[in-house]
Amino acid sequence: MSFSSKVKEEMAAVIAPSRHCCIAEMAAFIAVSAEVDGGRIVFGGDPDHFKKKVFTLLRKTYNIERYDESRGLSGAEAAEVLESVHYPEMKGGAVSELLLKMSCCKRAYLRGFFIAGGSMSDPAKGYHLEMVCNGEEQASQIKALLEGFDIKAGSMLRKGHHVVYLKESEAIAEFLSITGAHLCMMDLENLRIEKGLRSDVNRRVNCDTANINKSLAASARQVEDIRYVKEVMGLGRLPEKLRQAAELRLEYPELNLKELGEMLDPPVGKSGINHRLRKLQALAEEFRKSEG
Repeated sequence: MSFSSKVKEEMAAVIAPSRHCCIAEMAAFIAVSAEVDGGRIVFGGDPDHFKKKVFTLLRKTYNIERYDESRGLSGAEAAEVLESVHYPEMKGGAVSELLLKMSCCKRAYLRGFFIAGGSMSDPAKGYHLEMVCNGEEQASQIKALLEGFDIKAGSMLRKGHHVVYLKESEAIAEFLSITGAHLCMMDLENLRIEKGLRSDVNRRVNCDTANINKSLAASARQVEDIRYVKEVMGLGRLPEKLRQAAELRLEYPELNLKELGEMLDPPVGKSGINHRLRKLQALAEEFRKSEG
């Protein structure tokens, strides 16, 4: 099962306790995926979780026990449903604001809208959640509802359809939370934590690797300079402190400055050993210049 289907399945299992919230969710199904013709309602949507949610809402909210998918809903039953969702007031797919007065109804409407017309990519691969709308007014309403929950959404026109989308992981997590998909939201948060840890580890490894490469390059230059000094004048003619540093560097080119300094007698810190190696480097440069 895809992550998107998993989200919808969890949302479909959420049954609002209040009738007005159920009506708001039914309004989303009608606005997104139902065909209304001559007072007859035919709900679209193939997934089982969508169908089950439609049947549940019809039974719980309108006491409609039977629904024929091919024939749809008609007569007094269809009239009751259409009246409850203020169908004549739907413009461009946007539902009546009377259905969205309370926060709980807004949550229910967004939940129904996503079940009927939304999708989400696997967060292990990337962050993207979108809802395909049937018109510009519908898209504007969805975007405004999301912004009312401090969820920043984008919109675009794709193949003649207006699409409202979320690209930030925090925004997607908040959307899953307000629509009742708490388990999927926790899965998303866990993936975010894993990605963050993995990224942090990679950063540290890259940083350590860069430092090691830098240290090895510096050591190679130091060894080259010390060998040149040894060739020109011999290390025995150097002051004791410089001679010790030079001999240790030649013997242990892989050690960093801290480790090298600790091997001296008496031990010195990084700055101390670095000072001695710089003196050797300067001496090598002087010999090169004089030869030049």
